[in-house]
Amino acid sequence: MQFLVSKRQPKVSWLKRFLCSLTLAFSWGVGIPSTLAAETVTIRLGPFQQSVAIADLEKFAKTGRLPEGLEVLSPFLTSEIREFLTKRFTVDPAFADKFVDEIRQTPVGRQILSSLNTALPGSTVDTIQVALNLALKQVNGLSPLGFLRAYPRENVTVDATQVIGLAVELNPSNLQSQALGVLLERELSAKSYTSFKPAFDPSIIGNEIVQEQTLNFSDRRRNRILPVDIYWSRGNAENPLVVLSHGFGSNRKSLRYLAKHLASHGITVVAIEHPGSNAMSVNKANDAANLGKLLPPTEFIDRPLDVSFVLDELAKLNTQLGELQGKFNTEKVSVIGHSLGGYTALALVTPEMNLEDLRKFCKNSLNLDKSPGDWLQCSAASLRDKKLRLQDKRVSQAIALNPVIGELFNKKALAQITQPILILAGTEDAITPALKHQIAPFARLQSEKYLLTAIGGTHLSISDPASEAYSIVKERRGEEARSLRRLTQGTTLAFVKQLTPEAKTYREFLTPGYAQFLSTPELPLRLISELPSSIKPWVEGSLDRSYIK
Repeated sequence: MQFLVSKRQPKVSWLKRFLCSLTLAFSWGVGIPSTLAAETVTIRLGPFQQSVAIADLEKFAKTGRLPEGLEVLSPFLTSEIREFLTKRFTVDPAFADKFVDEIRQTPVGRQILSSLNTALPGSTVDTIQVALNLALKQVNGLSPLGFLRAYPRENVTVDATQVIGLAVELNPSNLQSQALGVLLERELSAKSYTSFKPAFDPSIIGNEIVQEQTLNFSDRRRNRILPVDIYWSRGNAENPLVVLSHGFGSNRKSLRYLAKHLASHGITVVAIEHPGSNAMSVNKANDAANLGKLLPPTEFIDRPLDVSFVLDELAKLNTQLGELQGKFNTEKVSVIGHSLGGYTALALVTPEMNLEDLRKFCKNSLNLDKSPGDWLQCSAASLRDKKLRLQDKRVSQAIALNPVIGELFNKKALAQITQPILILAGTEDAITPALKHQIAPFARLQSEKYLLTAIGGTHLSISDPASEAYSIVKERRGEEARSLRRLTQGTTLAFVKQLTPEAKTYREFLTPGYAQFLSTPELPLRLISELPSSIKPWVEGSLDRSYIK
């Protein structure tokens, strides 16, 4: 999933999202109290802003009745929001000072305070620290309403966009993955990488001249128009065909740099646009308040079917006269997907997915401390099917970049996969946190497998720097993620080449030494085929089974 914010701001759910996000921040011990009593809160969202009397919010939280003047907000001020407004975080008042001091001494704590400073225009880190001290000393604990009342001005101004992003960054799975990053950097280090001196580097552009063409395939049975970009060169027709599947809210250009790189080495690449979960579809659903309802449940079925349909059409095209004749080896396919596209790639190599664990999770455990990836996967919970069988045996291997896996693939489903799998994880990916969505699933795979880890990488670090992307969280993109994109080019080419007679020549580029050969101090890179024993306790601890009753 590539969860993006479009240029068009949401018109319906801004208040609900803001309050939910603010509550999540409080649940992690973050607040902005003061010695003065604020009377109103002004919520700013882009060019739009609205002031609400805190006393009116208090009356609503207590009685459930909307005071005069707040009727316009009735679609947002639900019973669920009432509960959010009064949710409390408590710390022994005698230890409040020490608690806040310790927060400020940790990297995550400093990050939270800095983010809050940005989310509350006019505040300072020192003011926030003092305010937090005072609020935590209250006997009743800190609540969103208590926070608003305690702010040291008559009016509290909040940048809702910044608060939403902060809430996403504070989800526990993301914080766990960040904490694990330091351990991963040390434990996954290759002892002999300094002696890695390859005869060539597969991350360098190839010698073939790349050509591009866009086609539109029409699946009348499912009423779907599928635009595809084709990248090809003179290359060997026996090379595998590569299919690219973009993330949620993205488009077929998101991995263009990777498509051109592979094509320059003689591999034909087809990038598919999924009409039910691309940028256009997100814009249409932008008013949805629930992340689990931002895309149709059927998209979890249609995306893999899109790939299978396109393979059928390419097989026909392969026999027709023209410059594309013989360019598509549809019997030996590698699918590469980012985010929700990573789900798509894995679905195509999984014999059977049982949705019961997903439904239990979505019913019993889905709450504000879950990541956007957790929420989005729950769209599939309303499918009528108990099991999904979307495997296409023409797909010989899969590469999943920052995939959304969560509860969609349980232990049994992952163990059934027999094709080689390469997974990419970023330790600061707040959208699909690495520990739950990539590292734990990787441990369950029984087939040939590789885990590429970017220590400090985010959800969009892997995307084409030329593509437009508006994320709800801070992303590490562009030049600072160049080494990761270069490693992705090299390892992807080497992985695909394992399906060719050149497999042995490229094998050394699927080793820890190659990852560290391209690693930088700013963005350490690691590549392994098995988790070390020191990491496994983290994996077991990340498995949330509280939803199974």
